[in-house]
Amino acid sequence: MKSDERRANYRCDITYTNNSELGFDYLRDNLSRKKEQLVMRWPRPFHFAIVDEVDSVLIDEGRNPLLISGEDNREAARYPVAAKVADLLMEGAHYTVELKGNNIDLTEDGVSYAEMILGTNDLWDENDPWARFVMNALKAKEFYRRDVQYIIRNGKALIINELTGRVESKRRWSDGIHQAIEAKEGLKIQADSVIVAQITYQSLFKLYPKLSGMTGTAKTEEKEFLKMFKMPVIEVPTNLPNIRVDLPIQAFATLRGKWQYVREEVESMFQLGRPVLVGTTSVESSEYLSDLLKCRNIPHNVLNARPKYAAREAEIIAQAGRKHAITISTNMAGRGTDIILGGNPKMLAKEILEDNIRPFLTHDIPDVETEGESTSHKGLSKIKLGPSSLALLTKAAIMAKYVQKSERNEWSFQKAKSTIAESIEMSNTIGMEKLQERVAEVTEMYPLCDAIALAYITVLTDCEIHCLTEGAEVKALGGLHVIGTSLHESRRIDNQLRGRAGRQGDPGSTRFMVSLQDEMFRKFNLDTEWAVRLISRITNDEDIAIESNAVVKQLLGLQINAEKYYFGIRKSLVEFDEVLEVQRKHVYSLRQVILSGDSESCSEQIFQYMQAVVDEVILGNVDAQKPPKTWNLAKLLDEFISLGGNFLTETFKEIQEEDLQLSVEQILEYASLETDNFSLPNMPVPPNAFRGIRKKISSVKRWFAICVDDSSKKGRYTNTVNLLRKYFGDFLIATYLDVLQESRYHDAYIRGIEVCFSYEFVIVVFSGNNAPLKPICTVWRSRGKYF
Repeated sequence: MKSDERRANYRCDITYTNNSELGFDYLRDNLSRKKEQLVMRWPRPFHFAIVDEVDSVLIDEGRNPLLISGEDNREAARYPVAAKVADLLMEGAHYTVELKGNNIDLTEDGVSYAEMILGTNDLWDENDPWARFVMNALKAKEFYRRDVQYIIRNGKALIINELTGRVESKRRWSDGIHQAIEAKEGLKIQADSVIVAQITYQSLFKLYPKLSGMTGTAKTEEKEFLKMFKMPVIEVPTNLPNIRVDLPIQAFATLRGKWQYVREEVESMFQLGRPVLVGTTSVESSEYLSDLLKCRNIPHNVLNARPKYAAREAEIIAQAGRKHAITISTNMAGRGTDIILGGNPKMLAKEILEDNIRPFLTHDIPDVETEGESTSHKGLSKIKLGPSSLALLTKAAIMAKYVQKSERNEWSFQKAKSTIAESIEMSNTIGMEKLQERVAEVTEMYPLCDAIALAYITVLTDCEIHCLTEGAEVKALGGLHVIGTSLHESRRIDNQLRGRAGRQGDPGSTRFMVSLQDEMFRKFNLDTEWAVRLISRITNDEDIAIESNAVVKQLLGLQINAEKYYFGIRKSLVEFDEVLEVQRKHVYSLRQVILSGDSESCSEQIFQYMQAVVDEVILGNVDAQKPPKTWNLAKLLDEFISLGGNFLTETFKEIQEEDLQLSVEQILEYASLETDNFSLPNMPVPPNAFRGIRKKISSVKRWFAICVDDSSKKGRYTNTVNLLRKYFGDFLIATYLDVLQESRYHDAYIRGIEVCFSYEFVIVVFSGNNAPLKPICTVWRSRGKYF
């Protein structure tokens, strides 16, 4: 969407949006330089959020911050060199690997060898830093595997989300990891990233005063939700009783044994006619199992992050509940599409229409990269269409042929597909009788879309009858059988896979098969030798499945330890981010005041900045607990005159330390004063710039702020110090206002420059630069002169 569309949606009472879009809109708004660029509803963009799949968003994705980054090409040439160095280094001899924390440590031999290859005396030399590049290259080599953590498409390394199995084309790993992977694969090195703004989902959704969510798998994380987000978990009973059978976990000593047993179970279920969904953890493992099934001539569909499969996600899942259907999926089974036993009639009807009508509209071959590989129907029963459906399909096909010929131009594949999709959408809004009338009308234009919509309605009726009948047969056989090929690092992800079976009171069963050589067990240092010895006591064949309670209990205990480990990481992340959160809230709210407020509020911010600089000068040279004779008034005057620069009158520049000392002694005797016309005795009177009720009120407010300031020292001479702060602050601000008035610039022009300065001030504060800023009147130039 464009900014105008986004703004209109955020102005609605209820806004539906993707989590990442919400986060990036928030960050982009707080990088905007103009009020017109803002899209969210400021100054209060957040009120109440309902987060779908809340555990996935706040817990699984909680470790990954949303980043907006700039580009930095300065070090791009180092990545390919570091990749070659990493290929020469050997694990054990030159570096050690810790899978659990994804850490790599160079040994002394490794450091010496790397320095020798690179021709440097020190990998950590500030003038020639190689350590970061070598370490990233080693991480890319050991921890980031092709078709597991990423895939290569069109010359780019694209991240695979380990939780959903989907490709995330707009995401890149930070800290040089992505560039290291590109160097490892011999791809073009994209620009290094420099973080401009960032926020985690946890911090983003904590900005909502009211936060809620929904998911089917939050009960295992109940304590974390309550502790981290103050959100209790309430379990809602299922609509119909859950009659799914969760079979015991089977453990194998070797990967080979596990995959052979998975293949055998799939084959046995296929012979029975039961639909099977196999959940895998990577593209690599899903394709390995696919090859095993091809060797046994078992028809099946694969659903993973490869574009030829991912583009057909909805169609593949729609078929997964049909009789004899076998589906291999990577952690995204059923996302957005329910697996209906017997098949999804709407998706089947759409496929029938496309197969029968699209060939007459276009002869283009679909691009597998964008349209996906056609879904396999081998082994599935054929849909029987009634005479009326066949007749209407034939009529629509003939009409499509004549329309295509009459236009004399070959339709593109996309145009043909979108025409059919629009016609199907039309069938949902126009009744059958109305469509029949429109098709029967004699006109010069062929009513192609009406004919397709009418055919869809009749075909859908036949598909509903077929799916209902086939669904009853599948239920009698036991429903959908789900096989998990590995335990995940979180029980919730396993439960999501289990939840694909037995929905809405349907029968179903699940079985998890794990190997002691699975990556999770290696990562968390499972004592595999103990497990293998135990298995060898039970059976001599390492490829035989074991359902021993002792083994299963050990594996589930390891899974719980993994959950605790990642909970600790998320907790630390939240604690660290809270430091940034305080700054982020303060600075972002300040930016919005500057951008969204009127000219008076912006000017008021600038007056506060100028007063703050004056306060820093005064409080650095005087002490409220010591008598004025000990104060460094000479330095105070010098620093203030350097701040005011050429704008201060010659009279003020001639003031001596003795003059200021005499004035301080006289104000010690003051009992009362006028805040809007106050000046020190024997000192120059500030320009008469505080004219008008708003300016006078502003002066009074600053005086009150000075009086209640808790940051400065309190002592016997506090009132005298405060009067000095007021006088010098008023003098600087009044001088600034006086110069602005004499410049005769338009108010809108001045307002624009004030906003720019305020923006730059916020950037300085946010970056942690505590150096005092010069007052605004000494840094602005226009047309060759100050104003």
